[in-house]
Amino acid sequence: MIGQLAAIAWNGFREARRNRVTIVVAIFAVVLMLATALITELTVTTFRRVVIDFGLGSMTLLLVVLAVFLSTGQLSKEIDRRTIFLLVTKPIGRGTFVVGRLLGTILTVSVLQAAMGALFFIELGLVGESVGAAQVQAVAMLTFELMILASIGTLMATFAETLTSVMVTGSVFLAGHLSSDLYLMASKAKAPAIKLAGQVAYWLIPNLSRVSFRSQATYDQVSSGETLLSAAGYALVWVAFSTCAAVIVFQRRDFK
Repeated sequence: MIGQLAAIAWNGFREARRNRVTIVVAIFAVVLMLATALITELTVTTFRRVVIDFGLGSMTLLLVVLAVFLSTGQLSKEIDRRTIFLLVTKPIGRGTFVVGRLLGTILTVSVLQAAMGALFFIELGLVGESVGAAQVQAVAMLTFELMILASIGTLMATFAETLTSVMVTGSVFLAGHLSSDLYLMASKAKAPAIKLAGQVAYWLIPNLSRVSFRSQATYDQVSSGETLLSAAGYALVWVAFSTCAAVIVFQRRDFK
């Protein structure tokens, strides 16, 4: 089973690598270099904050877009091309296939994230800024946010069309960074229905701001190990839940 998972994951990585990875890295490099050239007139303190915030923000946005499209597109492509019929007739369980595709997406995004992170740290060095623990933490913890989105995208792809899956997963990313604010706004509402809706939405949508450390990196605020472990554990629970749901849905889906 482990061998099958590794084979499916590696195949997904090779497919994604041919199509998107090189282009995304190139775009990130060009944007980052151009942005740095435009903000050299800022003060030293402001310059550091802007470079870090813009670099991490660009990295996050590009990786999120990639994670959403890969997680929702690879499985849907197998279904649309009818190649799924060949796969499910082989001695490969449907659950193994889904988990393998998810691992392939995570592997692709992680490799790209490592390249972007290295480029980001090099860029900081080239402009005379040091790389601190807060910046390393932000780049590393971004992995867990991307894992959550990839697992949700995979879940959506097991039963929904590609466009719907992309829209829902993208909406989860946006709502996940606003869930705490939405909960506070709903708690102040006078109507009980709005309060209930806010509470339900808060628990149904992953709180992605909990696993994002970009603002801390911008202000060089180093997070404790306990905070990082708590965030990682929270993310892994969501990944496990979404993956289990994806496996159950895909096993029960009728491809006739």
